[in-house]
Amino acid sequence: MDSVDRHLARWRGKAPYDERVEAVVTRMQFLVKHLRQTKEAALAQVGMQDFEFETLHRLVARGGSATPSELAVELMLSPAGMTGRLDTLEKSGLVRRLRSAEDRRRVDVELTDKGHELWLEAMRIRAEVEAEMVYVLDAQEQETLDGLLGRLLENVESNR
Repeated sequence: MDSVDRHLARWRGKAPYDERVEAVVTRMQFLVKHLRQTKEAALAQVGMQDFEFETLHRLVARGGSATPSELAVELMLSPAGMTGRLDTLEKSGLVRRLRSAEDRRRVDVELTDKGHELWLEAMRIRAEVEAEMVYVLDAQEQETLDGLLGRLLENVESNR
């Protein structure tokens, strides 16, 4: 019996809902909450906050370089918010801002070696946390769960 079984027992007959739906949704919410907490703890091990990781993550995905406006769009930040974030990362030596040789008005943000190494360490720790959670299932169960979650996500995304 897990915490969701206890939750369902507490609410049985007191609220109008489909118990199977409530069980699935509540388990997904609890798992997401658990993942968020363990990932934050993993980042703390390398002295990084989530906003730093997410910015470095976007830079790595873009080959190590992007404009501040490209990053702001991906991270859903205002230009001022992105500037503040980049100031913090630059002071920490994780990124550097360079003026474009072709267009002096353009600034590129580059991931430094230190930033890449810190991102790699955070990724390694986060991967361990995720694997620890998923490896309770065998390969076939993981594939089945992935397929089922994919169907749920497709349904939600197609109904937006």
